[in-house]
Amino acid sequence: MRIQVITVGTTGSVAPYTGLAHRLVAEGHEVELVTHAKFATSAACCGLTVRPLEADPFEALLRARARLDTAGRGFNASRTFRSLGSFVRTAEQGMLSLADSILAAADPKADLFLLSSIAAPIGSVIARYHGIASMGVFLQPDVPTREFSHCTLAWRPRGRANIPRARAANALVDTAYRTANRELHARLGLTRRSGHRLRVDRERSHWPIWHGYSPWVVPHPADWRPGLHEAGYWWPHECPNWQPPALVTDFLAAGPPPVLIGFGSMMPGDPQRLGELAAQALRKARLRGIVQSGWAGLSVVDDDVITVDALPHAWLMPRTAAVVHHAGAGTTAAGLRAGVPAVPVPVMTDQPWWAARLVHLGVAADAIPSTALTSTRLADALTRATQDPETARRAAAAADRLAQEDGAGAVARAIAESA
Repeated sequence: MRIQVITVGTTGSVAPYTGLAHRLVAEGHEVELVTHAKFATSAACCGLTVRPLEADPFEALLRARARLDTAGRGFNASRTFRSLGSFVRTAEQGMLSLADSILAAADPKADLFLLSSIAAPIGSVIARYHGIASMGVFLQPDVPTREFSHCTLAWRPRGRANIPRARAANALVDTAYRTANRELHARLGLTRRSGHRLRVDRERSHWPIWHGYSPWVVPHPADWRPGLHEAGYWWPHECPNWQPPALVTDFLAAGPPPVLIGFGSMMPGDPQRLGELAAQALRKARLRGIVQSGWAGLSVVDDDVITVDALPHAWLMPRTAAVVHHAGAGTTAAGLRAGVPAVPVPVMTDQPWWAARLVHLGVAADAIPSTALTSTRLADALTRATQDPETARRAAAAADRLAQEDGAGAVARAIAESA
């Protein structure tokens, strides 16, 4: 079967799909990964065929979101309103550029599109136009349910109010595609349907969605419609020729396991302040540390601390005593797989939701919102994470449980059964 896996976003929104695509190749399919051009080299290293998307609006979106958060913290209504307007315009233009790129990259001869959550509103329209089957492969749940709150909202337990709140959250998401949706329908000669109408059509047709997370981490809601499944995690494929830097291996060998601190693609405040805060927290907790620079450009120079660029989570995290991260879907999964305690510091969108799941599962004592992060609070959290044997036990048990699942295999079997 000829399959295009189409995913967009930050590193955490792309890396898991290298593992899914690689599994499908192993099953005998002809697979092409469609994603941003900057990920082409790393994906090709995994032996995948990559069709690059030139459009990559997400750094601009994250900067606009950071400005919005800063304006909100200052309690300046006028500045907040201007920042909100800027963010909405940036989001709409970003989705329009993505629509152009996905339309150009879509293979009309494909048999199946596998679409990430951000690519789905665009990709499903293109798939229907070409008469190609499509399926959602999402890292987060966004279909309304009574069982829990929408993934972009703060975690709430079971309650009827979760459904209208989720519908409102989805309506807000759909507005980001407003311009892209209008232009895409016009270019394809289709009668325009709103983002809300398209979402309703996908739900009523029982459009299949496989979620790339464990049903143990997020149990299946009893009130979900048919066609929604939890596959289990699909893990990023590891490039076979990768070797760790000598700086890191020497540092790991020189003392007890360090703490890993990294915020991936997030920009949670001033990099210099964050670097100083991290160094102070590690000194207070008397811990060694590895700091990942990430998109924020963190840099820490201190005793018993090194700063590194991106390293494979599957290699590094199991060698640490605990992980401080932003609780994005991909990083949350990697930390659970590593079997080490977490200190989640959520920044935006689905991150507070995943952070709450980590606390509920007992692998994190508490979540610290990025806006409330201080060196003292981080030091206290690190001390708890590294000294509480019960948290360590739960983290190790989580890794053992996830090791028994085969998320990519579940998707591969579903494709085989639908062929």
